Amino acid sequence: MKFQKRILKNGITVMQESRDLPIVSLSIANKFGAAYETSYVKGIAHFIEHLVFTGTKTRTHEQISAEIEKRGGILNAFTTHDMTGFWFKLPSEHLFSGLDILTDMLNNPTFNQEKFEKEKRVILEEIKMYHDNPQKHVFEKIEENLYKKPFGEGVIGSEKTVSRFNREFVANYFKKVYNPSNYIVTIVGSADFEKICEYLEENFKPKKTSILMPKITKQISHTMEERPGIDQAHFVFGMHAPLATEKLCYALEVLDAYLANGMSSRLFLKIREEKGLAYNIKGSTSTEKNYSYYTIYIGTTKSALPEVKKIILEEFANVKNLTQKQLEESKERLIGLRKISSEESINVMSELTFAELVTKAEEYYEHEKKIKSVSIEDVKSLAQIKEYSTAAIVPK
Repeated sequence: MKFQKRILKNGITVMQESRDLPIVSLSIANKFGAAYETSYVKGIAHFIEHLVFTGTKTRTHEQISAEIEKRGGILNAFTTHDMTGFWFKLPSEHLFSGLDILTDMLNNPTFNQEKFEKEKRVILEEIKMYHDNPQKHVFEKIEENLYKKPFGEGVIGSEKTVSRFNREFVANYFKKVYNPSNYIVTIVGSADFEKICEYLEENFKPKKTSILMPKITKQISHTMEERPGIDQAHFVFGMHAPLATEKLCYALEVLDAYLANGMSSRLFLKIREEKGLAYNIKGSTSTEKNYSYYTIYIGTTKSALPEVKKIILEEFANVKNLTQKQLEESKERLIGLRKISSEESINVMSELTFAELVTKAEEYYEHEKKIKSVSIEDVKSLAQIKEYSTAAIVPK
């Protein structure tokens, strides 16, 4: 494995992990996401992500997707709180065909009026889809319960905010927030690094822009929503967590591996295997540069919610009994999972991009060392929770 990184004259950060397989995954990420939005424009980063796929000055929507797919590739995008990214995975000989597509999408989107209105309707249906899926919507609620507006209003926006967007406003907003000097280009696979850097220098011109981020304010609150027509209660326990720049973020990974991740975790064994109270139990961390929180999801019955919550709190308290052997087993699980995940180039592309956003991409390769350095005292101290939020969607 060979890793290299360079900051170009136009400000773009380019990095590559070389691989011998003739496959390449490449992303262009812009440091603008939902955390930069006020309540009035909540959802605009996600809207822009959709719109750049709808056509450019030289390509239709159909041509954009077809030029990737006819070569056996995958084309997609994502919007998070801290960034928006566009990526493809292709056989290496078609790399520059894929790069031409992303470059055209970011440099020459037309924001066609007819396509704009169609995509607005698509996103409004997407908002309904997430709301109507209680397992997804409960995660939107826990974020809302952990953070005040505008951060707590989520990434996708609301029917109210998305409905008010018009073509001219969004097109001008795109020009304001998309700046090559804020781009991170990540390549994983077999590719000519020098040629890619030359291409990016030639095709992207920097602009003078600045984006202010509204203050992110934490809060603690609890909600329960009753819904007709569902049989399962969806419950999320959430707490604020160490930022990715803080040492204890690695201790949180270890704590999660021990407590709520996998069929051998404490909560899985207690809630599902011993008590038979749930089918699905899953811990997860949501972390970027400017925020971090930890959640535990349980799918259970409405009547079991008090007992499930009680068990979660008891198992956090019982972490004080964590043994050195259990600590080492949790670390080994994390190290092994990272190795398995790294087989997929898209995963590594994503992890490197987020690492560069937070601190520097090289931190990705320090993961095993950082996990091994976590002490038993770190994990035990993190488990001493003082406050938490909950969100539940239950049968009416």
